Amino acid sequence: MNRFIECVNVGKIYPGKTGQVEALRGINFLCDEGSFVCLLGRSGCGKSTLLQLLAGLERPSSGQIAVAGRELDGPSPDAAIVFQDHGLFPWMTVQKNVEFNMKARGVAAGERRERARGFIEMTGLTGFGDRYPHELSGGMRQRVGIARALTTNPKALLMDEPFGALDAQTRGRLQDELLQIWEKQRTTVLFVTHSIDEALLLADRILVFTPRPGKIAADVRVDLPRPRTQQSAEFTALARELRGLIGAERDFD
Repeated sequence: MNRFIECVNVGKIYPGKTGQVEALRGINFLCDEGSFVCLLGRSGCGKSTLLQLLAGLERPSSGQIAVAGRELDGPSPDAAIVFQDHGLFPWMTVQKNVEFNMKARGVAAGERRERARGFIEMTGLTGFGDRYPHELSGGMRQRVGIARALTTNPKALLMDEPFGALDAQTRGRLQDELLQIWEKQRTTVLFVTHSIDEALLLADRILVFTPRPGKIAADVRVDLPRPRTQQSAEFTALARELRGLIGAERDFD
């Protein structure tokens, strides 16, 4: 595999009311093209901050980030981000929401309509192109957000707890659908979660973060065959290992 994302000694500090807040410190990792990596840790440990940096929406206070061999100095043309709240425009139909990123990039109307229909079908939204976000379930709105992100053919899909607000059944179904899309597209995925089970169901590799300032406490490879089941002995053993790492985060320097 080709090296795709590289972070070298990345740190992020924000100004605060009572002084500076150090969100991230000394983040170093490499991510291969086409891999599925989960960023795992407790709330407030800097996972989402790192995703913002990788998207080029924020700049690091220290260190360097390179995507596809280019150091970031602004929003990355190679990455698309999906947020937990899906970020849809309520006055636009599903079709128009999915077309939006392509329209912003100057794609001709006929081409973006056709491409949008293809991604609407891929994400299980056929027949809902004329609906508005308020007419959709939470899971369907997230599908629209994923479809919109995919329309620009991103090399990296950055996902910030996209299923965190969904019920367990919908979450499981969307996890399966995301894996199907990933296996078909082989887009590099970085997926933020605080769920050990979700990370193990999805990832090839799990980066465990310490509490703030966020550092990478462990880099865990997941070699379980897909489809995975939470009932397997191997899954249970890895889940126990990750619980131990998260519980021992304070011991990592």
